[in-house]
Amino acid sequence: MKVKIYKIRLSEDFIYADQKILDRFLQENNILKYETAFVKEEESYWSVILYYEELKVQFNEAKPQKYSAEQEELNTDEINILDSLKLWRNEKAKEKRLPVYLIATNKELHSIAKYKPVKKEELRDIKGFGKYKIENYGEEIIEILETV
Repeated sequence: MKVKIYKIRLSEDFIYADQKILDRFLQENNILKYETAFVKEEESYWSVILYYEELKVQFNEAKPQKYSAEQEELNTDEINILDSLKLWRNEKAKEKRLPVYLIATNKELHSIAKYKPVKKEELRDIKGFGKYKIENYGEEIIEILETV
């Protein structure tokens, strides 16, 4: 298990770039667990500690492509699913006192709404979902998909 620490600065000048770097890392690695802390100094920021395993890539073997529907348009039913997922994510983030993107990014939720997995194991096929997110949020996501 490896450890990586990120600083997500909240000022408009840095937040989007910092989030983009973190999103890329989350997509390229299997996150086992994470810790966050809000740091209040001259410039407030989120400190994110990630415990992870690198995704194994065999020599001359490309990483398996995970499903991503970020460029695809959603139909009315899928928009309703996306809205329900965002509502759930916001509540979960408040409950855990985390930024929403650590629960799931907009791209991930968009892909779930389009892909519509039936079992939580199928979330592994969605870009950005690894063992940690599936174990901690998979059942709730599937319940949302079943009820919407």
